[in-house]
Amino acid sequence: MKIIFATHNEGKVKEMRALLSDLKIDVFSAVEAGIVEEVEEDGVTLEENAFKKAKFVAVKAGEWAIADDSGLFIEALNGAPGIHSARWVGEIQKYDDLMTYTLDKLRNVPDGERKAYFQTALALCASDGRSWIFCGRDDGEIANGPRGGNIRPQLPYDQIFIPKGYIQTFAEMTDEQKNKLSHRGRAFEQFKKFVKEKGLGFFKN
Repeated sequence: MKIIFATHNEGKVKEMRALLSDLKIDVFSAVEAGIVEEVEEDGVTLEENAFKKAKFVAVKAGEWAIADDSGLFIEALNGAPGIHSARWVGEIQKYDDLMTYTLDKLRNVPDGERKAYFQTALALCASDGRSWIFCGRDDGEIANGPRGGNIRPQLPYDQIFIPKGYIQTFAEMTDEQKNKLSHRGRAFEQFKKFVKEKGLGFFKN
């Protein structure tokens, strides 16, 4: 099976390849598939944005495509940054700005009131228009400062998000540990279950 991950985020591509390593799936990034255009994420939900990206790549490449949209929802900020998690600072010079901006917004919020959750919507699209959505959620809280040395490209919130039931941030975990419990990992587990139930023959164009 060949599938194109509709993203230019190399950190996400690396995670997807690790998550699907036990399946016979060849994962290509949008750039590797020759698609350099960025799709405007103007949907009002994660699901809408994920579907829009996957559909664009599936039609343009004539291949199966998958896309995700993830958001960090912070209770003390009325759910912000939410669907704007990748761009709520505006034009940023580096991804660390997102982490720094978030911590600054929470500087007067005490421990116990820093609850948050990550959510991922994963859209699978065929070139003929068929589509499916898989979702994953991970509850937790925001740390008081950045922690952890496992810096993943273009995933700035890893250093400040502590999943429920743990004391480590995502950046203090190995890739394998994070993938087992993260919002994206949960969504991909649903996708993998779908693939196994359908069988790889289902995905032949």
